[in-house]
Amino acid sequence: MTNEKDLTPMNGYSMLLLFIILFFGGIALLILVKGFIGVLGILVAIALVPGFVLVNPNNSRVLLLFGKYAGTIKKNGLFWVNPLYSKRKISLRASNFDSERLKVNDKLGNPIMISTILVWRVTDTFRAAFDVDDYQNFVRVQTDAAVRKLASMYPYDNFADEGLDEDITLRSSVNEVSEALEKEIQERLSMAGIEVLEARIGYLAYAQEIANAMLRRQQATAIVAARHKIVEGAVSMVEMALDELNKKDVVDLDEERKAAMVSNLMVVLCSDKDASPIVNAGTLNH
Repeated sequence: MTNEKDLTPMNGYSMLLLFIILFFGGIALLILVKGFIGVLGILVAIALVPGFVLVNPNNSRVLLLFGKYAGTIKKNGLFWVNPLYSKRKISLRASNFDSERLKVNDKLGNPIMISTILVWRVTDTFRAAFDVDDYQNFVRVQTDAAVRKLASMYPYDNFADEGLDEDITLRSSVNEVSEALEKEIQERLSMAGIEVLEARIGYLAYAQEIANAMLRRQQATAIVAARHKIVEGAVSMVEMALDELNKKDVVDLDEERKAAMVSNLMVVLCSDKDASPIVNAGTLNH
């Protein structure tokens, strides 16, 4: 529950006019009359100066009176408050945070390098000022902790030989991972009065010591998948060739010759090099 209190201060321009009257009027009286009233006017004008507060758009001032929270000014403009107030500036603008690349382990224990990009802003100035020591450092530390936890929940990628059936991976499930990361960070930063506008992975890669091995593994997986498709297509083409030969009675093949033909066609269709055909000018038996 928030304890933030909006403070409506006095208009600063009217007090600025009063300052000008007191200060320059005091100087004039001091020159003309040379009395105590002129000095008093100047002293009062100087005492008014610490009370002026200038608040820019999307900024705020947290006011304290001898350690007691007095309120927060969120309106922009020139204001005047009690000169005894201490003032702390807290920005309400959206801020970007690009975390450092962290070395963590994914769900399978593989070391990976990961970083996140976070967009956040302060919505509760009381919590940001008093519930945490340094809210900007709090954002950095808690974001790193959330990224480490997220990385341990999902595998980097889904390999068939691992025996896993993971629907969500860090590499392919960008939207799902970003949503989980945003939720995790928001839960951690809510106590500091901070709203998470966006959170997503900015960098993701295997750690250097296993990067080459994992690259070869991905290449091998891709090659096996491609070969699987080639074999499926070759078997279909061989079946079609045999069916067409039988339908049109082009040649009468016994089982041995069918086996030889299937073997030759599979070698030609599955080979990664162009075939070099040999023309048999004799009979089938030679």
